[in-house]
Amino acid sequence: MPDTLAILAIGDELTSGQRVDTNSASIAARAGALGVTTVEHRTAADDFPQMVRAIRELAQAATVLVVTGGLGPTADDLTRQALSEALGEPLIEDADALATLRAWFDGRGRTMPETNRVQAMRPASARLLDNPNGTAPGLSATVGDTRVFCLPGPPREMMPMLEREVLISFANDPGSTSRIRTMPVFGLGESAVAHKLGTLMDRERNPLVGTTASGCIVTCRVRYTGPAAEADAQLDATSAQIRASLGDAILTDHDAEDDGHALVRAVSDLLRGRHETVGTVESCTGGLLGEMITRLGGSSEVFAGGLLTYTNGLKAKLAGVDAELTEQHGAVSSHVATEMARGGLTNLATSHALAITGIAGPGGGTESKPVGTVWIARASSDGTLDTRRFLFRGGRDAVRLWSATTAMGMLRLKLTNTEMPFLGQQTPC
Repeated sequence: MPDTLAILAIGDELTSGQRVDTNSASIAARAGALGVTTVEHRTAADDFPQMVRAIRELAQAATVLVVTGGLGPTADDLTRQALSEALGEPLIEDADALATLRAWFDGRGRTMPETNRVQAMRPASARLLDNPNGTAPGLSATVGDTRVFCLPGPPREMMPMLEREVLISFANDPGSTSRIRTMPVFGLGESAVAHKLGTLMDRERNPLVGTTASGCIVTCRVRYTGPAAEADAQLDATSAQIRASLGDAILTDHDAEDDGHALVRAVSDLLRGRHETVGTVESCTGGLLGEMITRLGGSSEVFAGGLLTYTNGLKAKLAGVDAELTEQHGAVSSHVATEMARGGLTNLATSHALAITGIAGPGGGTESKPVGTVWIARASSDGTLDTRRFLFRGGRDAVRLWSATTAMGMLRLKLTNTEMPFLGQQTPC
């Protein structure tokens, strides 16, 4: 039967949030490329009973368990001891490993500290794995029917050992594969996406469809496991069903880089293909929209610049907003947002201008304009205009992020000649 994989990352620095566990993601990705399904990731502190329990439990969940971290020479490096306890075996000193350790230090003109001697210890039935990139050898053993590999924590030591010792051990059909396709979505909440997908998210189907919300983007993940020859056809068929369900909310038809920039990249590509440019006029976002656009390389081809009009005076001076208009309707209004966009279009001499004015909080809200109220306008050189009112939830940073991202979404609708309401959009009042 095909192998399955469980991954255990060890370290107080991981459970405390001081450091992000990137090893598990790398291991799962490499295994997945070989058709191996990862059934569980777990993180454990440098706590001996917790580590023993995790090894025993995960050994029952998969045919292969990879443990990273905890193989150093210090008192909190307890992986070898935990594996020994899980096996019910004593630790023994491996003479060859001890000689290798001494040679490693000798080759660098140093005397091996006695504390490093523990790195030559292994459970009686375990095998030590060479580590030419550091002092911590890995471990290989069998707990029950599960093959267990304990690898060093530092990625420059872990990855070569993973490639050399673990990946080649997978007992999978070479004709089988595991492939993932991602389809980023903007403008719908995760629950709305799930509702529209319906039975496509049945956990028993293959390809398996799931969703992940990150920032303002919901990513649909399509995972196929099976014969390699059928992968493209199966992924294409499921992707077509997703598009039929979600329509224009999908940012791209092809697999997208999962880096959080899918919307900006899609809009920039559309502008570039049309030889058009965009400028920004920002109030409550304080330049965030311009920063978002220029985060990607090549932005100078599509982004002309921006006006930062945080005060009413600068809205008038830089964007030409009539002070009487602001006095009559308030800075956070459709009238002011519209004039900001029109002024940006003229003064920046671009194909399109995006304007944002709102109340990011935590103060400044009223009953009629609560915190999170934002007006966004898009004006284009062809004379078209789109002005919308939103009520975004969350703290100040969330309101600003949603405002900037939604402005890009409104420009995308113009460039693709499509129409849809966005999450948080309110009936004008």
